[in-house]
Amino acid sequence: MKKIMISAVSLSALTLTSACVTNPETGNRTISKAAIGGVGGVVGGYLLGDVLGGRNDRTAKIVGAGLGGLAGAGIGYYMDQQEKKLREQTAGTGIDVTREGDNLILNMPSNVTFAVDSSAIQPNFQTTLGSVANTLSQYEKSYVDVLGHTDSTGTDAYNQALSERRAESVANFLSNSGVQRARLATKGYGESQPIATNTTEEGRAANRRVEIKIVPITEDDLNN
Repeated sequence: MKKIMISAVSLSALTLTSACVTNPETGNRTISKAAIGGVGGVVGGYLLGDVLGGRNDRTAKIVGAGLGGLAGAGIGYYMDQQEKKLREQTAGTGIDVTREGDNLILNMPSNVTFAVDSSAIQPNFQTTLGSVANTLSQYEKSYVDVLGHTDSTGTDAYNQALSERRAESVANFLSNSGVQRARLATKGYGESQPIATNTTEEGRAANRRVEIKIVPITEDDLNN
């Protein structure tokens, strides 16, 4: 058991090291909030570079949808262009866009996306999410994972169910807005992956969030 824990901690540290992001304006490299929240996922078997369900299990759906893969230097350029577009569309909306290698994370606080204790997307946010969906539709060579999170208020079971409903709500909106369903997967984490303390209102507000994780589909994924 001790060896297993050491391995998990080492892997978490390695993940945080590799999850440094560069601020495009200052050039400074920092650990992203999304990466900090993802440490729990590392120990739980969901690595930052992974996709929900595993690449191999989703390949058939991707191929069936007629989507191609990326290779070599084209991967970074493709994600650069997608990141630029998403940053433009979400500027000033409260959505935080971070870059982890060739992956993108859109962190959407619940006060922006949902009313309290609701999984219905707020009307004033639908225009922004529609713009995000439009970009995701244009850049179709990527997996799109929608991850729901809550704070620790309420029971574990209730928080788990709420996080799942909110993730599904966002995924359904994206699908109805033109994003191929084959690219989409959802998961609710309940209160298990906080990115801030749950002892303050500010921290709880940060933990109540939905994340959209965008991972490039590579030619290797489709050929395996």
